[in-house]
Amino acid sequence: MVDVENILKSAIDKDASDIHLISGIKPMLRIARNLLPYDGCDALTVEDMADIYDYFIRGNVEKDNVFKETKKLDSSFEFAGLRFRVNISLSNEVPVFTLRIIKNTLPTFEELGVPDIVRRMMYQPQGLVLVTGKTNSGKTTTLNALINDINENQNKKILTLESPIEYKHTSKKSIIVQKEVGVGQDVLRYKDGVKNCLREDCDILVIGEIRDRETMDAAIETAEAGHLVIGTLHTKSCAETIDRMINFYDISDQQSIKYMIASLLKLVTSQRLIRGKDGKLVLLPEVMVVDNIVQGLIRKEKFSVSEVEDAIQSASANGSIGLINSIAKLFVDDVITLEQAKSQIEEKNIETLNRTIMQMKIKKGNNDNHLGY
Repeated sequence: MVDVENILKSAIDKDASDIHLISGIKPMLRIARNLLPYDGCDALTVEDMADIYDYFIRGNVEKDNVFKETKKLDSSFEFAGLRFRVNISLSNEVPVFTLRIIKNTLPTFEELGVPDIVRRMMYQPQGLVLVTGKTNSGKTTTLNALINDINENQNKKILTLESPIEYKHTSKKSIIVQKEVGVGQDVLRYKDGVKNCLREDCDILVIGEIRDRETMDAAIETAEAGHLVIGTLHTKSCAETIDRMINFYDISDQQSIKYMIASLLKLVTSQRLIRGKDGKLVLLPEVMVVDNIVQGLIRKEKFSVSEVEDAIQSASANGSIGLINSIAKLFVDDVITLEQAKSQIEEKNIETLNRTIMQMKIKKGNNDNHLGY
């Protein structure tokens, strides 16, 4: 019989981010983006997977029913003082487990590498702020760092909707109410929780994931009613985020929703995690502050991703940070290699990257000379 707790202990000791339990192979630990085998047991058998299922379900009939009906289950689990996000799915009718380890201590903005403009936008009295990126890009960590900063520095009521709850916050200057979304949890669906928040006198609503039109509708309604709404989307860039928001809607509704988005959206930050030259993961941010120029581009009859990308790249004065500028800075600061830098962008943007790197090097050289280096 497989010893699940030994696997969990090993993952914690090795500072793994994820654990993969799949029939036919050894347990795998994701450490600094690399998948490495756990050597404390043999390849997992079908019988082992049944035992692991029992370990995480722990006789909870409701969770068992959800899994049997939907063939998937997201839940949280506590072990050795840490929380784990547990996803159970099926492969060839055998359970597959993916665990994410949630650290108790949130890193600071400086440690994460999140630009300060993102933190400062949390002082907006109302509107929509989005944290975006692909899976495993650190969105949840950034989102919770924002919540923690508000909690420590502002006097607000914060309502969060999460599936599942990962970081547990304790009320400080702010009041925090965290609700778990899902069958048998605090709220059945995201859209239900968003709609009900209007009756809960919250100042700030945090939506763990905006995944459909109904949730987007409710988020826009909440922002329009005078609340600050912070949410996440699975998109790879700031411009693509706007495109995704627009395409939640039918073509006949898109022009009117563009005006709503343009007036309510305050900031989008899109992030990636790449491995630096020292082997550690480093944040690669893109930040779009929604100014008059971006608002105009959103309202245009034909929305253009490339036009928005160009606007972000040339709007550093308002706090926006273009992806190419972020990449160039990491290279000039000797955090990543030139090959890594070029791998993050399309071929057509290589020349712009080279030009940006040259400009940054010249500026840095001038600054060093000014300081007497």
